[in-house]
Amino acid sequence: MAIRNIVKTGDDVLLKMCRPVEKFDAKLWTLLDDMYDTMNMANGVGLAAPQVGLLRRIVVIDVGEGRIELINPEIIAQSGEQDGAEGCLSFPNQWGMVKRPMHVTVRAQDRNGKTFELSGSELLARAFCHEIDHLNGVCFVSRAYRMVDPEELEAE
Repeated sequence: MAIRNIVKTGDDVLLKMCRPVEKFDAKLWTLLDDMYDTMNMANGVGLAAPQVGLLRRIVVIDVGEGRIELINPEIIAQSGEQDGAEGCLSFPNQWGMVKRPMHVTVRAQDRNGKTFELSGSELLARAFCHEIDHLNGVCFVSRAYRMVDPEELEAE
């Protein structure tokens, strides 16, 4: 697999809406594998296609519970609230306090185009929201109610 370049803050691709995926083929599978490898190499827990320069509705996540691939995802249910620090591979060394739902259910397609639903809580719910925001041209810094110094996080 190939490691892709991660788009950084200031690139307009991070602020654009993504188009749905319509072709579920070997090219898509390669992209999913590349995105997963890129995310792991960067020590991330999630990566959305715009972060590798592609305006497609594709997300990969791994919060330590195994690989999750979401194609054309949408949040269909959410409940509760959590408040915590978030970072992003596209915004190195920037952290912000963001309120997110505690529980989230998404509907998406897998790499073969089959529709499924998946629920997550805590970090997984946060990752679902954060990565799906990227597909809608929304970055966590616009949701943060306060930016946090990384040293402040280490002290906690």
